[in-house]
Amino acid sequence: MNPDPGATELDSSVVTPGNLTRDEPDNQTQDQELDPVLVWVPTGRRLISGLLGMNIVLLGAALVAGQAFNPEGLKHQEPQVFMLLLMGASFIWMLWYLLWARKQPGICPHKDHHAGGITIMLVLILFAAASLLLYICRVGYLVSVRECNPAAKVLSPFIEAPFLVLQTYLLWVHSKDCIHRHKIMTRSGLMVILSADLLLWLNAVTEDSIHEEIELEKEDSFHFSNTNSSDISDLEGNSTLCQCSASAACLIFRKGFEILYPFNMEFYLMAGCMIYVMWKNVGRRMSPGHHVTHKLTFRVVYQGGIIYGLVLGALVLVAGVTVFILYQVWVSQRQLRLTAFLIFYGYHIAIMPIMSFCSLAGMLVYRLERRAREGGHNPTRSLDVILLVAAALGQLALSYFSLVAALALGTSAPLADLDLSYSLLSLLELILQNVFIIEGLHRHPNLLVKKKERQRSSIFKPKKKVTAPTQEEKKTSFSLLEGNTSTLPAAQEHDGKQSWTKTAIQEICAFLILSNIMLWVIPAFGVHPQFENGLGKQFFGFSTWFILVNLGQPLSVFYRMHSVGALMELLISA
Repeated sequence: MNPDPGATELDSSVVTPGNLTRDEPDNQTQDQELDPVLVWVPTGRRLISGLLGMNIVLLGAALVAGQAFNPEGLKHQEPQVFMLLLMGASFIWMLWYLLWARKQPGICPHKDHHAGGITIMLVLILFAAASLLLYICRVGYLVSVRECNPAAKVLSPFIEAPFLVLQTYLLWVHSKDCIHRHKIMTRSGLMVILSADLLLWLNAVTEDSIHEEIELEKEDSFHFSNTNSSDISDLEGNSTLCQCSASAACLIFRKGFEILYPFNMEFYLMAGCMIYVMWKNVGRRMSPGHHVTHKLTFRVVYQGGIIYGLVLGALVLVAGVTVFILYQVWVSQRQLRLTAFLIFYGYHIAIMPIMSFCSLAGMLVYRLERRAREGGHNPTRSLDVILLVAAALGQLALSYFSLVAALALGTSAPLADLDLSYSLLSLLELILQNVFIIEGLHRHPNLLVKKKERQRSSIFKPKKKVTAPTQEEKKTSFSLLEGNTSTLPAAQEHDGKQSWTKTAIQEICAFLILSNIMLWVIPAFGVHPQFENGLGKQFFGFSTWFILVNLGQPLSVFYRMHSVGALMELLISA
């Protein structure tokens, strides 16, 4: 008689210290004997779902790219229909999991308490609320111009809104789940949701890019003479956007759609990251008592006495909002266009050296405090590092391309000098902030590393026999150094007192959080000086430079938003 799989997994989660925060490969044979489905499944635990997601994303990306580059070629709205089917399948799986699967005994014996932090969830809910408002504006706008829109496009918000609401609820309640039953179906369902999020984000980027390309090309044709007439005629020939009538309601809906568009793009990126963590946590085993509780951010700020970081960050926010408003008003006016660029570049050139200095100071504080590194495999931490590095590639690429364009065209003009300085400072700030955040994420919240004392050997003292370490010593060494038991530094518990290193880290994190929020707001709501100043277009050409900007800007926006969440974790765990 076969034992209960749920009970087997619960009992095996506390066998040895070697299974702490890791999948347990020792019981793979036992799981295969207990689960008859695994007889015909390949040995790779994530192979089936990974291949499924890869094929869905590639097919969807091909359809979205075809719609973007050749809108007349796909006559039956294949990209919209494909994404509607994908959202429908994701919706059915989420209903299956929420209404039936999660009620099964032993399905979730473990929780990953690093996943789905309170700050990340609050930001996700904020983006979800803004996305719902976007859908209302989108429905109003599409109904107003329904004569020139296909049925799939008009139907899309009615399917996308329930998909977004149910996914937000799934992540709010179950983002920490380590699911141990129906693994194949669970991984496949999560991968379908992840594919839908990535394709919806990609579709949002390309739709925004096409709209921005037409509008900016019409505007820049009156200001710059370096744009080819053939490009203008092609864009005007493809300009089939529906025009609002004279009604005020249509204009209001369209304006709301344009304002709320960035929030929807950021929601899909953040939700996709959290779904990926759930997918990685399927079948994962956590150690008992692995949960580390932290105080809420506002309580930490209130009790920690953070003053200087908040004051300086508030000044950055006020100045940034002023620069943002002035730029949006002046950049469309011929006589004030250069002034708009000057205040934009001047603001960033003043802020970025301060942010770089704060990141460098934070790294020096890390060296003085000497905390131990967290051990064990952690999908959430690994994903945080990957996202920070990958999202920073967008701004890094734009900075290097702008640097090449500014050097090639010469820096005699003041705008070229400012663009060159802005590119160099962006490179420095991104690299230093990434190093500061990544080092902070891997620090242990409570343990400090002592300096290892040198033991002088003497020829008169007999050598001690090397004995096998006890069970407790093995457990301690594994939890501190990720299983490395050879060279273990001594560690001590943090006393919890308010030290100057903790205060310094909290002040630095508070300032960087507010600064990154402002650097997120400025590009998220339509400020693109890299495209509007004309330097990149003059050197690389309009089409090439526009593709670079629209690939790099969304990644740059996502990097600022993700760095805010990571810095909040550092502030709480300081």
